[in-house]
Amino acid sequence: MTDKDPAALLAAVERLREAAGGVDLPLELEGTEQARASRKELVQQLDDYVLPRLRSLDAPLLAVVGGSTGAGKSTLVNSVVGEEVSRTGVIRPTTRASVLVHHEQDTRWFTGKRVLPELARVAGEGAADDPGSVRLVTSDALPAGLALLDAPDIDSVVRANRSLSRQLLAAADLWLFVTTAARYADAVPWDLLRAAAERGTSVAIVLNRVPPEALQQVRIHLASLLRDQGLGQSPIFTVLEVDLVDGRIPPVHVERLTGWLDSLASDARARSVVIRRTLAGTLGSLEERATGVADAGAAQVAAREVLEQAPRTAYQDALKAVAESMRDGTLLRGEVLARWQELVGTGEFLRSVEAGVGRVRDRIGAWFSGKQITSEPLGEALQTGAAALITSHGQVAASTAARAWKHEPGGADIVREQPGLAKASPDLPERVERLMRDWQGEVLELVREEAGSRRATARYLAFGVNGLGVLLMIVAFSMTGGLLGTEIAIAGGSAVLAQRLLEAIFGDQAVRTMATKAREALLGHVERLYDDERARFDRALEEVPVREQSVTALREAAAQVEAAR
Repeated sequence: MTDKDPAALLAAVERLREAAGGVDLPLELEGTEQARASRKELVQQLDDYVLPRLRSLDAPLLAVVGGSTGAGKSTLVNSVVGEEVSRTGVIRPTTRASVLVHHEQDTRWFTGKRVLPELARVAGEGAADDPGSVRLVTSDALPAGLALLDAPDIDSVVRANRSLSRQLLAAADLWLFVTTAARYADAVPWDLLRAAAERGTSVAIVLNRVPPEALQQVRIHLASLLRDQGLGQSPIFTVLEVDLVDGRIPPVHVERLTGWLDSLASDARARSVVIRRTLAGTLGSLEERATGVADAGAAQVAAREVLEQAPRTAYQDALKAVAESMRDGTLLRGEVLARWQELVGTGEFLRSVEAGVGRVRDRIGAWFSGKQITSEPLGEALQTGAAALITSHGQVAASTAARAWKHEPGGADIVREQPGLAKASPDLPERVERLMRDWQGEVLELVREEAGSRRATARYLAFGVNGLGVLLMIVAFSMTGGLLGTEIAIAGGSAVLAQRLLEAIFGDQAVRTMATKAREALLGHVERLYDDERARFDRALEEVPVREQSVTALREAAAQVEAAR
């Protein structure tokens, strides 16, 4: 670690901590579980170790005693201190909570939230089974300037213990790795030792319970393994397999380790070397680790954008389908045709279409006699058909969007948690009916506005506002592109006849303008309706807090730390 500008470095790390905490990884993507663990480890180490140490370089050296189940960590701590400060036993797991032993002069460094702020501070035996606590123990046997923290087993059968152990090791200035002649080559501790070497953590090895006859062979092999992992400079302390006295290792067998710890505590320069080596190594690892989290966050952003687009595409396609059905004559089939034929007379209507629109007015001259023509059944059929069409495409859009989510990374879990997304809103049919009624009112208003002085004419009176509104709806719903055979003649003729009748009253330009307005008004209503339906997917994504700004902020903060260290 360099001393470019300690204040600037601290500020940069503080920004990194804030940025790392702001990156969310809620979507279940490939590699997300590991990324979450990496982010948690990064944030915890910043809180537990990096920031506290940057703010207090002169604080006591914290040595965390860690190792595998049954390695004798607690017995070793008790033996170094000279009294029972950490519970031992043959039933595993023994150490369920961390035990921090320190000199009374150093109490102020550990009673507050300076280090390990998430863990509660307790005293006495009652909290020994709580993995969310640190049990503080003072001892005059430890010199001021040094604290020992007895961590749970790194391979504990209890997940919370394993998690706590790794958290505490990441908060250490020095890791005292305790192993035995039988277990020093186990895979789990070497994974952690390898990570410690990569991050520059200061490590010392305690080879415990070594049979005298195997001492040289085991020590040579262990030293070889340490060199292979980049830890060749780590000191090795051996403790022979001996009978315990009052549950502790006789002092003569731990005096070399005790003397080394005392020298660290009493020599400010030596202590500073260990502290700065570990801090520098950890600072050097931050950019790569933060970049990994940022990459995972970027993948979340990309996945969320894909999820955002799927419902938009589904409902845009639904709107396009409705618009096409309004142009191609689809709505002039079936019930609508039947009602139209009732209104104009099937045979008469067909012959009129065949003979030309010019003769239609003569053949159905009764329409212009002033006698009111009943168009209500036709209007209802048009509304019902249009409502069914709009509802159907809305339902298809919901199903399509949900199906797309099921096949996109991160989307399947959302649909599983909110199965209602796969169907249209229960009240969609009712809302569509209201939409059609509202639109019909707008169509009638168009007729009234355009009628002006024509309201008293026989033709106007023959149809009335409602009848002319129905004719305008027919014109708005037609272009006959999707009809075949007889349907073209019937539905196409329906539209042509309706248009000519309207033109006879309003003129051709006025009819085209009214039909365009009517069509656009309905499509506008449908678009807003589908937007409301799509909003259900938007709300589901609002519960997935993924922000590109957070990813960018994390990358920038990591680069600032690298530049400042």
